[in-house]
Amino acid sequence: MGPVLAGVLQLLALIAALALAYVPLGNYMAKVYSSDKHWRVEKWIYKGIGANPDTEMRWPAYLRGVLAFSVAGVLFLYLLQRLQGVLPGSLGFSSIDPDQAFNTAVSFVTNTNWQSYYGEQAMGHVVQTAGLAVQNFVSAAVGMAVAVALVRGFARSRTGELGNFWSDLVRGTLRILLPLSVVAAVVLVACGVIQNFSGIHEVGQFMGGQQQWNGGAVASQEAIKEIGTNGGGYFNANSAHPFENPTPFSNLFEIFLILVIPFALTRTFGVMVGSVKQGYAILATMFTIWLGFVALMMWTEFAHHGPALQAAGGAYEGKEVRFGVGASSIFAVSTTLTSTGAVDSFHSSFTGLGGGITMLGMMLGEIAPGGVGSGLYGMLIMAVIAVFIAGLMVGRTPEYLGKKIGTREIKLAACYILVTPALVLVFTAAAMALPTPANSMTNSGAHGFSEILYAYTSASNNNGSAFAGLNADTQWFNSTLGIAMLLGRFVPMVFVLALAGSLAEQKPVPVTAGTLRTEKPLFTGLLVGAILIITGLTYFPALALGPLAEGLAS
Repeated sequence: MGPVLAGVLQLLALIAALALAYVPLGNYMAKVYSSDKHWRVEKWIYKGIGANPDTEMRWPAYLRGVLAFSVAGVLFLYLLQRLQGVLPGSLGFSSIDPDQAFNTAVSFVTNTNWQSYYGEQAMGHVVQTAGLAVQNFVSAAVGMAVAVALVRGFARSRTGELGNFWSDLVRGTLRILLPLSVVAAVVLVACGVIQNFSGIHEVGQFMGGQQQWNGGAVASQEAIKEIGTNGGGYFNANSAHPFENPTPFSNLFEIFLILVIPFALTRTFGVMVGSVKQGYAILATMFTIWLGFVALMMWTEFAHHGPALQAAGGAYEGKEVRFGVGASSIFAVSTTLTSTGAVDSFHSSFTGLGGGITMLGMMLGEIAPGGVGSGLYGMLIMAVIAVFIAGLMVGRTPEYLGKKIGTREIKLAACYILVTPALVLVFTAAAMALPTPANSMTNSGAHGFSEILYAYTSASNNNGSAFAGLNADTQWFNSTLGIAMLLGRFVPMVFVLALAGSLAEQKPVPVTAGTLRTEKPLFTGLLVGAILIITGLTYFPALALGPLAEGLAS
């Protein structure tokens, strides 16, 4: 079997698995967030934190809950790292430096999981399990809660109430993420992913020195790392490491875990707003972009110049031979079109255009299908922009799901889509203008610029993957990337929740002959076009200086 055919067959198997999970998982999540009953363990948690889960919140209160919980998470994880040297189970590792502890705490709380350290050489069992793994669950649950709040804004009328943040957080963690992660962890252990609490042990000589490995609760963390679109690896090589991702089946299974909730949330959206066709329209938009990116990535990595690459059957540099070019391309697209950031190959070694595709996926806002929760609310914001554009074309007040998109709504949507590009471009420009940050670049020229552009694109979009050639463990990058992660996560949430509150206060507008049918393929095409054009106009100059220049020169 040729490598191209193998990649296509894996892609078809992945699509079939996602299709089988779509309806039952989407319906189940809608039921979870619509139920008025609480599990006993949930009641204990509410009592412990002093929250009333039945109290409805308006958007400012919901936002305060999101921010308060996240600030507490940053402080706890920062202190846990700073105290690692005196904690049991630290494997002899010292405490983390202040700037790196800040960067890592912000990274995991914002669902970014950017890592400027070597996991197996810096973090002990306590920090990995009690700190990082816990944030993998709750940061994903926060994103899902905000998405559900926006969906309620579309579904409700004549009220500003969006539900209860604490209830949404707990239910998302206990009823969705935890059971899925348990099942996924068992499958990964069966595939050969390690799960233990062993210490550091020597395994033989390597390049003139003693090689050492340490164990860890890898399978359990790997499961929520992918399901929650987190991406932070137990080991520095991430999902290219055989302890995290040992076989081609485990590789395909991990891609499935990355995509299953973001795609299924479109079904949840359709059920909660009372029209599954609306959910299918959003799904079609996400799937069209994702499949297009996968096809384009496979083409760039299989079709290339040079006799050595042609003889090898693909651009194998930086890719694991046990996965091949096809599976690596699917993984790279899936991890950058979501907020996962996990890698089974190294994006800096992709072809120039291939590296540009990974960057462009993040620049779209990671909405195809995007992160857990963040992908859905990002796509719904773009849907609001699309109906506004359509309204301008026909001279009619835009409406979406029975809600008028007026001045307030479009301003909030516009602010949302402007935040991330501003962070990416301003921080990249500052890093290139100052003398010190450029010293962290391994490469010069267009590829060196791409390293820095990729880093701030990844941080601002809460992705967490890297071009790998950049030494980001410096005070400048630890600090500025941490700030970019914080602003890129929580400032957009302010606009999402404010928009949800504004929509929930409206009374529904009746459907007329002039209403834009947003469940039809025409709207899907309009939405895809709006996403690509807005992103292209925003980022094209920066892409032209980096991956496009490199790709055209090769």
